[in-house]
Amino acid sequence: MYVGWAARRAATNAIRGPQSALTDFLASHNISAHQIHQEHQRRLREAQQQAAQETGEADENKENESDPGDEAVEERKKRKRKEEKAIMKIKQSKEFKRRKFEEKIKKRQKGSGDDDDSDYDDDSIARNMLYKKAQPMPGQFENCEICEKRFTVTAYSKTGPEGGLLCTKCSKELGKEEKKKQQPKKRGPLKGKRRQTESDRMMGDVKPGAKSLVEICVRKVVANIVDIEEFGDLPQTLLDRLSQVLSQKRALDPRTLEFFLQADSSRIAIYDAAKLETDDFEKIFSFMPELEDVNLRNAGQMKDEVLLYMLDHNPKIKHLQLGAANLITNHGWLQLFQKQGPKLESFKTCDLDAALDDSAIEALVQHCPNLQRLKLKKCWQTTERSIQCLTSLPSLHHLSLSICPDTSAETLSTLITTIGTPLETLSLESFHNADDTTLTAIHRTCTELSKLRFTNNAICTDAGFASLFSNWPNPPLPTIDLSDNRDIDNQNPDGPAERPIGLASMGFQALMTHSGSRLEKLNVKACRHISHEALLRVFDHEKHTYPMLRDMDLSFVAPVDEVVTTAIFRCCPKLEKLAIFGCNQVRGREVRIPAGVAVIGMMDAQESVVVEGGWERGDV
Repeated sequence: MYVGWAARRAATNAIRGPQSALTDFLASHNISAHQIHQEHQRRLREAQQQAAQETGEADENKENESDPGDEAVEERKKRKRKEEKAIMKIKQSKEFKRRKFEEKIKKRQKGSGDDDDSDYDDDSIARNMLYKKAQPMPGQFENCEICEKRFTVTAYSKTGPEGGLLCTKCSKELGKEEKKKQQPKKRGPLKGKRRQTESDRMMGDVKPGAKSLVEICVRKVVANIVDIEEFGDLPQTLLDRLSQVLSQKRALDPRTLEFFLQADSSRIAIYDAAKLETDDFEKIFSFMPELEDVNLRNAGQMKDEVLLYMLDHNPKIKHLQLGAANLITNHGWLQLFQKQGPKLESFKTCDLDAALDDSAIEALVQHCPNLQRLKLKKCWQTTERSIQCLTSLPSLHHLSLSICPDTSAETLSTLITTIGTPLETLSLESFHNADDTTLTAIHRTCTELSKLRFTNNAICTDAGFASLFSNWPNPPLPTIDLSDNRDIDNQNPDGPAERPIGLASMGFQALMTHSGSRLEKLNVKACRHISHEALLRVFDHEKHTYPMLRDMDLSFVAPVDEVVTTAIFRCCPKLEKLAIFGCNQVRGREVRIPAGVAVIGMMDAQESVVVEGGWERGDV
């Protein structure tokens, strides 16, 4: 019987809901809705009576001020002190400052008086605020200041132009008028736009203004690559650009690879093949039998069977570039050079840890007599013997080596002397034992170079670099990279004073004298021994101009300051990109950057990337 009663009580409470439960709780504590309403009305009446009393006292004080003879002197002084104290308190409030500013604007619009603060009576404004009629409390009735319609005052009722309250309709209309009078705010940069702009500047895209229509379309396609089904018939240049951007976004996978497979195309370039597997590589070579130019970088999943599959299905390949193909063994490289070697005109590879040793390089030299372009970088199984073998490739026109750092200076000199005459491009990186004899061999043998890279050396002297560029029969070079040629003795950071190590003042001046007229790209990063005086002599706009120079890297050249930077802008009318990382004497707020120039690495970059478009770089 008791169980049935409890169940019915629970069901009744569930039907009545939480509102009824709340009513029961209030009733159990002797609280009713009528009582709450009465308390609220009482508080409103008391607030209204207090406001009326204060207003009456203020009016009485005004009347008493008009007739000072009817009150005692002490009471008058006491009331005056209270009034002054209240006025001082009002003057410190935000409402007083706002009211004073509004009065100032009104007076200026009327055209009366100057804008001097002495023209405004602060005491009168404070007194008006002190004796102003109290506003009705929420819940009371009031007449609208504009339409005079009677309405109920709420906490959100707005104040009109004359200080009265406004009804809901007039408040909305007044808000619309104020919004129309306000000037539209300038639209700030889109979220992430600055980050993308700085990324483009680092990648070399430094053209000012809007992107080209082609670039916008490429980025839009990459952003929506999930919804793309095929690229269709696109030219090879657009496919290359799409591959670059997709590789940068790490979005090249087996699905997006199919967009680049064109049966009648003779070239494919995949700049990030890390997500491709054996079947994907075989799909490339089976679907594109006319391939002549293959560029697969970061091809970590490429194996010997893929290489053999390529040799069986693509006999026309002439240009081959494979990056980080560490699963290909020495046997695979030997088969490549034996079968495809006579047809190869270009071979580039890099980042190989376990294969491509001296025997593979010997097979390359033996079976590739028509090789014109060779690039070997960070192939750690090669030794000095491989470099000695390269002297048997007299047909080379482009040579780029960054292998075996311990190679002797004699071996390098012999290599350059033997094959250097027809070379158009020479790149020697991180050969730590090279000395001035290597520079002398370049000076005597190479007479057709258009690009020279000689980096990361601490033995060659400034005199050696100066002799390289002095009276050199080679035409002026458009591209020169001599970065990281400096002394690395931490105990003597300035290097030896009598015989400077690396590219220093004398060598830098000889370089600019020889190639300044055609120089387009210059990199002397970390050549820290170039003096401030030498920089000013080279970039003296009254004596020298460099009309073709577009890209320059002076990072970690400590003497570079605002004076040198300004001189560079004046001497290089076509400059587009200037890198000055680590040049701590260049302060962005003191440098005027011409329009169209991207300065990268400047301190205070967020405040300093401000383009001065009103002056020309050739102006004094």
